Amino acid sequence: MAQPTASRPRRREWRLPAVGLLSVLCGDAPFGVAAFGVAPSSTRDASSPSLTSLGGPRHHRPAFRSATPLSAVKTASESATLSRLKRTAAFTDWAKDNDIKYAGIEVSSGEQNSGLGLYATQSLSPNDVVIQVPTKLTLSVEAPTDYNTVMERELFADNPKAYRNAPWWAALSVQLNYYDKVNPTNEGAGGVSMKPWMESLPRVYDTPIHWSESSLKELQYRPMEEAVALQKRAWKQQYDELAKASSTFASKISYDDFVWGCETARSRAFSGAYSGSAFNPIPYATVTALVAIYVGLGIGSIEQAANGAALVVCGSILKDFVLPKLLKVQKYVICPLIDMANHVGVGATGNVAFEYFSDGFSLSALEPGLSASKEMFIQYGPRNNDQLLQYYGFVEENNAHDVYILPPIREWDIGALEEACGRKVGPGRLEKLDRAGLLGKARSADASANTEAANDIGGVVLTRASGIDPAVIQALRALVSSDTEWDDSGEAIGNFAEQVSPENERAARMAVRRAMEMELESKATTMDEDKNLLNVLQAKSGVDAEEVLPLRFRLEKKRLLTEAINSMF
Repeated sequence: MAQPTASRPRRREWRLPAVGLLSVLCGDAPFGVAAFGVAPSSTRDASSPSLTSLGGPRHHRPAFRSATPLSAVKTASESATLSRLKRTAAFTDWAKDNDIKYAGIEVSSGEQNSGLGLYATQSLSPNDVVIQVPTKLTLSVEAPTDYNTVMERELFADNPKAYRNAPWWAALSVQLNYYDKVNPTNEGAGGVSMKPWMESLPRVYDTPIHWSESSLKELQYRPMEEAVALQKRAWKQQYDELAKASSTFASKISYDDFVWGCETARSRAFSGAYSGSAFNPIPYATVTALVAIYVGLGIGSIEQAANGAALVVCGSILKDFVLPKLLKVQKYVICPLIDMANHVGVGATGNVAFEYFSDGFSLSALEPGLSASKEMFIQYGPRNNDQLLQYYGFVEENNAHDVYILPPIREWDIGALEEACGRKVGPGRLEKLDRAGLLGKARSADASANTEAANDIGGVVLTRASGIDPAVIQALRALVSSDTEWDDSGEAIGNFAEQVSPENERAARMAVRRAMEMELESKATTMDEDKNLLNVLQAKSGVDAEEVLPLRFRLEKKRLLTEAINSMF
């Protein structure tokens, strides 16, 4: 796959995954095609590298990631990183033999046990393509229904619907385990053995699903404990359903194997709403030939031939762009080498795209480019630390997308709020808020089966980007309203969407602030105590990630709460 020497064709844009997945970027191009291109070679820096074959080690995600330098704790995963580096020689050869290309980039372990990542070997300009991977070498799943004849034939011959209807992460787990433990030969890629790639993947993840109950308690954050408990139930239920549907699957893939595949899928797959095929020149070449014959033999006019050709072109556009969007089809892809790029919440320097005309995936540099020896980061999407820890195994310091989920208003101490704001909650307010759904739901033993439902009980959401949920301020305005304000509103919650009086606004904000203060006071440790403990751990080596990650996580949550408290007035 040679480097382009002229303006690049349009390519479809993909975002990196998991909870709350993003669709294809539409830009200004038609049918959801994002029009991003590399400048012609004549206008590019002469030092821009040509694409050559790459073989590089696939990395294990770092225990914690920061947009700014940190004094990192040396965890036990440092030895795992070194072990992974030793296992990648065969993967390097595999990548070279199978036409994976790269330019100006290398795989390195970086500094301070940051895990493996992609680092520039020279200065990169915006739009420089650094990696290209043929689609045939990727693993992919379409949702809501995936049709994979190999998986169905080899593992679910008696009940193919069991695979077809599985969630995307479960279907990808099946594929990963098939190539890892059943048969490494990829028929769709011309008989390529996937073994070198499979052996380069991490075998252990530092995610909370593996932690003890005591370690989960150290998070000091009930929503994450509940999310992990739900994840365990959902994954076990999904495995049991697949095992019940196929004794072949159950005999070849254990539950632990399945979990490994799910974690690999959740942490390495990226997604997009487009699911059509790559550009196929055969229909267009056939139409061109038929038009020439049609007109040349005098069978019909050029206008008639043009109408027929237009129908074929329109049909191709409908198949590749329009129908997938109308049907809301989502595609999830695990791409070797490209998924070595690490995440940053703000300031990504790399971008992943699907190359429609070359049928592959690429990683290219973003504005303003990248200096030599600097790591290339991509953004998985607006991931908060709950998502990053649960599915990726790291925490981002000062995460711009972080959230805090407080208990729903129905669980707040109303007496303490009344004391803080100097007002009493009048009759009828709580009942109205409850009917409007603003108090949240009561906790129930019947848990949701939706693994994306991180806030199934309607807890109060606080974000670093925009602060407290405006609906909560609205609810508190109504809750602490005086009898006059309540009567003037017609006892309608909707009339509290905007400020009703300076006194009411202050009382509502005082109530919210007190609720956040009480949440912070309820923690078993203070921020200062957490910082001191972190300093102790930083002086050690070989610290287990299960010990340091809860500390990092709860420190970030307390920092977010403190910021929100200070911003109320």
